[in-house]
Amino acid sequence: MKRALISVSDKEGIVEFSRKLKKLEYTIISTGGTKDVLEKNNIEVIGIEEYTGFPEIMDGRVKTLHPKVHGGLLCVRENRAHIEEVLKNNIELIDMVVVNLYPFNEVLKKGGTHNELIENIDIGGPSMLRSAGKNYKYVDVIVDPKDYEKIIDEIEKNGETKLETRENLARKVFTYTASYDSIIAGYLNRKCNCEFPEKLTLTYDKEIDLRYGENHHQKSSGYKSLNVYSPILCGIQLNGKELSYNNIQDSNSAIEILMEFNEPTVVAVKHTNPCGVGSGENIYIAWKKAYESDPISIFGGIVAFNKELTEEIAVELSNLFLEVIIAPSFSEEALEILKIKKNIRLLKIELVKSGENEKKIVSIQGGILLQEIDKEKVEEYRCVTEKMIDENIKEDMEFAWKIVKHIKSNAIVIVKDKMVIGVGAGQMNRVGAAKIALEQGGKKCAGSVMASDAFFPMDDTVELASSYGIKTIVQPGGSIKDKLSIDKCNEKKISMVFTNIRHFKH
Repeated sequence: MKRALISVSDKEGIVEFSRKLKKLEYTIISTGGTKDVLEKNNIEVIGIEEYTGFPEIMDGRVKTLHPKVHGGLLCVRENRAHIEEVLKNNIELIDMVVVNLYPFNEVLKKGGTHNELIENIDIGGPSMLRSAGKNYKYVDVIVDPKDYEKIIDEIEKNGETKLETRENLARKVFTYTASYDSIIAGYLNRKCNCEFPEKLTLTYDKEIDLRYGENHHQKSSGYKSLNVYSPILCGIQLNGKELSYNNIQDSNSAIEILMEFNEPTVVAVKHTNPCGVGSGENIYIAWKKAYESDPISIFGGIVAFNKELTEEIAVELSNLFLEVIIAPSFSEEALEILKIKKNIRLLKIELVKSGENEKKIVSIQGGILLQEIDKEKVEEYRCVTEKMIDENIKEDMEFAWKIVKHIKSNAIVIVKDKMVIGVGAGQMNRVGAAKIALEQGGKKCAGSVMASDAFFPMDDTVELASSYGIKTIVQPGGSIKDKLSIDKCNEKKISMVFTNIRHFKH
C-alpha cells in the first residue's frame, strides 16, 4: 500500500487526481481545507492528526512538522539502519507529496496587511517539499497541477514514475520554493527600506520561449516579474509572427519613451534608439511628425502609439515595412487593414509606468548591476546666457530633454515643433554625436532646440550648432569649462539652459 500526502492551496484538478490515486490503491493523507474538499467529493482521506497522533496546534502553524511525516519522506529505502528506525518509531513510508504553498504573493498583490502576509508565509509546506525533493529517488514530489496527468499515466503504465521524472519534479520543487522565499525576502527588504540587500534574490516566471536571441545562434527566453507589470510581456498580440528578442528590446525602449508623455505621441525605434518622435493635438499629427523625423531609419523598425491607432494611420502604416506596431487599442478598421500583412506584429498593451521601487538590472560577465530607474525630474531650467529663452520654445526644450535621456550616450537630439529632426546616438565623443544629429536635421535645424545628455567639455559643440542655426541648447552643465560654452553661446546669440541633471545611458 503506497501513501500520498496531499495539502494544496491551489486545488485545481486535485479531486480528479486524488480519485485516480485511490484507484491505484494509494492511501491519501491530507490536511485542513484539502481534506475537507476531498471528503466532500467522497474520497476517503486520513487526517494528518490521525496519522501523526498529534493535533494541529497554534492556529494550524504546526501540523505537518512531525517525525512521522519527515521520517516517512526522508527514509532511504535501501539503508537498513533507516528501515530499522522507521519500524522502531512506528513511522510509515510516504511515497508521494502533493503540495503547493500558502498564496503569499496573491495576498501581497491584493494589498494584504503585514499580519496577513506573515500568516501566509508557509512553513510546513516548504519543509515537506524539501524533504521529498531531497529524497526524490524514492518519493514523487508535485507542486504543479500540470504534472498530475503525466504522473498518473506513468504509474498506470509502469507501477511507478521513472527516476528521470522524479528528478525533474524535484528540480521544479526547489525552483518553486526558491521563488517563494525570494518573494518573501523582497517584501521584507522593501518593508525595511533595504534597497540593496546583502544577497540579491530575484524571481521571474517564464512567459515565452523565443526562437533565438540577438542572433540566430543564441538561445533565449522571456521572463516576467511576478509583481512588476510588463507592458510587453503582458500585452496581447493581435497579429503576426512571434516576437523576437530584438523586437522585445526595441518595443520596450519605445514604451519607456512613451511613458514620458500624456499628450498624443508616437515613437519610432531602431536598435533601441528613437529614430522618430512626435507629439501633437491628435494621434495622426503625432504620427506624421514621428514618420517625418526620419523616413529612412523607420524602415524595419518599431512604431508605438499612446492613443488608439486609427484607420487613417493604418492606411499609411500598411505601405511601410515595420517589425512591430504597438498601441493601447486599435480601431476595427485599422485592424482589418493591418492584418492583411500576415507577418507584421500588432501588440495591444496597457501603458503602466514602472513601480516606485523598481530597479534596473544589467548583466555583466559573472554578475549584474542594479540601480534605480532614471526618474529624476528637472526642478529648474536655468538660463545661463545673455540671450534668454523664448516662451514659444519652452515646450520644445522640455520635449527634447524627455527624449535625450532615452538615447545611448553620447547623445544629442534636435527638436522643432515637438518633433525630433535629428539624433546622434552612442558616439565616442559629443561633437561626433552632434554632427550626426545636425547633418540629419539639415536646414530644418534653423531655429530648433538641441539637447545633450551630458555637459559640454569644450565649446566645439556650440560652434558646430551655431553653423546650423540652433536657437537654444539644453544641457546639464557642470563642466569646469562651462564658461567656454557660455561665452560661445553669447557670441553666437544662442540661449543655453542648464538642468543640473545628466542622463547617461550606456
